Amino acid sequence: PLGPNNPVGIMWCGTSRSGIGLHGTNNPLTIGRAESHGCIRLANWDAVRLPGLLRPGARVIIR
Repeated sequence: PLGPNNPVGIMWCGTSRSGIGLHGTNNPLTIGRAESHGCIRLANWDAVRLPGLLRPGARVIIR
């Protein structure tokens, strides 16, 4: 289950690619580093705010 000890932290926001998403982390030292196959790790306090900033189906461009 999602939570502070889970590798994806307390929030998961999936993308159109299966298994790829924006999420929190249980290891803040990995934020900003290439540690996965495409996921974007956020601090849990930022991750928990993300759903309030996006509506379902919103287009997000990542550069």
